[in-house]
Amino acid sequence: MSIRKSKSSALNEKEGISLPEITNSHAIDQIKKSRKKQPPTKELIDGILKGNTTALSRAITLIESTNPLHQEKANQIINACLPHANKSIRIGITGVPGVGKSTFIEVFGKHLTDLGKKVAVLAVDPSSTISHGSILGDKTRMEELVKHKNAFIRPSASGENLGGVARKTRESITLCEACGFDVILIETVGVGQSETAVHSMVDFFLLLKIAGAGDELQGIKRGIMEMVDAVMINKADGDNVKKANLAKVEFNRALHLFPKKKSGWIPTTATCSALTKEGIDTIWQTISNYFELVNANHYFEEKRKEQNLFWMIETIDQQLKTHFYNQPKITELLESTKKEVQNNTISPFAAAQIVLDNYFKNYD
Repeated sequence: MSIRKSKSSALNEKEGISLPEITNSHAIDQIKKSRKKQPPTKELIDGILKGNTTALSRAITLIESTNPLHQEKANQIINACLPHANKSIRIGITGVPGVGKSTFIEVFGKHLTDLGKKVAVLAVDPSSTISHGSILGDKTRMEELVKHKNAFIRPSASGENLGGVARKTRESITLCEACGFDVILIETVGVGQSETAVHSMVDFFLLLKIAGAGDELQGIKRGIMEMVDAVMINKADGDNVKKANLAKVEFNRALHLFPKKKSGWIPTTATCSALTKEGIDTIWQTISNYFELVNANHYFEEKRKEQNLFWMIETIDQQLKTHFYNQPKITELLESTKKEVQNNTISPFAAAQIVLDNYFKNYD
């Protein structure tokens, strides 16, 4: 029995294969030239302030870049946009994978645009820990919302940042606000500690849950439940309506067990279906009620100030960490101590102290 050899992947192009006749070489050259062309910083700033989403996208790309030259331009853009920011409603949306976050956000976003709102969606896509790649498929899933003139969707790879959100997302919010967007929706990766990171940069925190996927009490985790401002039981349609209503009762009971929030707000629970669009208007009414309360008791301004201080400290921590790992002497010492730790000739804590002492000695 002969074994048929498999063909090589079409993704791997062999050297020497000529381009098909339908390819327009002139068009290719034009695309390459346009990609290399970096618009001046002032041009990007002016574009953002005029509501140009192309300029906004390019500026966010600079924010996400690790190139020092790009970071310098990004900081100039952010500083120029700051006086025009802080005028939006920031909503964090979290939930486990499969809960229907992307579908919910598209339907919710369309509901807001129908009300005349300008909506920006910052969706964090999980990165592979092996290949470090990311699908960035949120624009594809939100195919209706992405076409709307008053909507902007920006998927970003989580990278190695805890929870998939960090300083880059925080700064992207500033640019979106300067671009004139009224509502900023931030979709989390939905795993790990992403909820903590998102909670530190939004005004309202929404948790999406589904019923019928197991014991509802498993979803009542103290950490996440203490942060949420509302719980929505999604996929409350068809045969799942009864289960969704039961889950709503369970979560509502649980929410009343937690300490009173500083904002004075009492978290709510409700059911919805992104498929049938039932209950979508309810969540916006809930959010509106929340902002009416926190604006009246001045908690809104207080929380924004606390968040600004939090991100100042976070930025300092990140810069110190970057400086530490970018020192050649430290990198060399780390490699040698790693081997000693692996061979059990020195404890991890003693090794860490040796490296830190060396760092402080040279950069005191």
